[in-house]
Amino acid sequence: MSTRQKNSYQKCLDKIYKLGRFGIKLELDTISNILNLLDNPEKKYNLVHVAGTNGKGSTATYIASILQKAGFRTGVYTSPHLVQFNERIAINSRHISNDDVVNAYEAVNKVDTGERKATFFEIATAMGFYYFAKKNVQWAVIETGMGGRFDATNIIKPKVSVITNLSIEHTDYLGNTIKALAKEKGGIIKACTPVVTGVSQPSGLKVIKKIAKEKSSELYIYKKNFSARKNSGQHYYTYKGLKQNFNHLIKPLPGDHQKENLSLALAACELIFDNLDENLVKEGLAITKWPGRLEHVQDKPLVIIDGAHNLKAARVLGKYLSSTLKNRKLTLVLGILDDKPHEKMLESLVPWADNIIITKAKIDRSLEPSILKKAVQKITNNPVTIIKDVKDAVSHAIGISKYEDAVCIAGSLYVAGEAREKLIIDNTLKGRN
Repeated sequence: MSTRQKNSYQKCLDKIYKLGRFGIKLELDTISNILNLLDNPEKKYNLVHVAGTNGKGSTATYIASILQKAGFRTGVYTSPHLVQFNERIAINSRHISNDDVVNAYEAVNKVDTGERKATFFEIATAMGFYYFAKKNVQWAVIETGMGGRFDATNIIKPKVSVITNLSIEHTDYLGNTIKALAKEKGGIIKACTPVVTGVSQPSGLKVIKKIAKEKSSELYIYKKNFSARKNSGQHYYTYKGLKQNFNHLIKPLPGDHQKENLSLALAACELIFDNLDENLVKEGLAITKWPGRLEHVQDKPLVIIDGAHNLKAARVLGKYLSSTLKNRKLTLVLGILDDKPHEKMLESLVPWADNIIITKAKIDRSLEPSILKKAVQKITNNPVTIIKDVKDAVSHAIGISKYEDAVCIAGSLYVAGEAREKLIIDNTLKGRN
């Protein structure tokens, strides 16, 4: 790519990121106007819509991988990105190119002529829809951003809707009860469109059932209509589905919690395909990757990156640390955003660590390390160090670890992204030497 093209791409990203200053707007008029002026690209392919608190991205990726292996040209739109904006928009597992980012942005920006200028997420969403249409995808799997009902992605009419699970988050926008949250996430349910859900709380499930009934949409519930279990003493999983059962499935993403996300994805695929082939499922799972979520990026010492960006995710990670890594000396690198329940998150993670390094992602919402350190010291007497730069913190953690030890970087997807960028560069350089 020429210097001029690089500059064009970087200038384009600068403009997109500056849109963050407009904050979050929960309404659909702006995105609707933009898409209308683009000749409604989101209506030119089949869609799957995925909402929920945790597991949206991995569930979406499972579905997209199976569709891809079935021979469909398949797009997937997820957020946030870890290292590069391009990660948000992909076709057949390949991220959008820099040139196509520029082209999509210019097309969308040209029609952003409404009374209110579009936000970052609205522009990014419209870019994804536009790009998928330009590249003639047949299916696209779309992950919501923060909510559901007024999320910019909720302009679509999918063939299947998926709602993963519920955990209190973004209370300023989504409410501070499971019932209120279910109303927002359940807002993606469309008339006469089947819904697959992992919502388990009675108050939340009651709301989802009510919305589905009002919309005349068939509702399929995890552990009631479909489920997955690990075969005793083996690494294989068995899926008991809506109509079909699959044995000896290898779950590609680590963590036992992934069996729920896998189940949701397979139930959605059963609703897409008249007869879902078991070999197709296995081939799709084999190509599934979802970075920054219990991702093993190095072996000696073992280095794991996990966003664990909210309480539910922190509890899942804590369970993994206490079981899978219980026989290793563990150094934990932690950075958490200021709108998260950091004390409760730390209670799930810190007890399993021998060393704790507190860091801070570059985003302005990062919690000050001094606050985190005080909270950590209430939980453990083990060493606690502050190294504000994420990349320096990761280097130090690896440096003090022996080959048989483990390092886990967690607490925020922004911390995960900065750490992953460093480790990818480091491992690439090692491979060249």
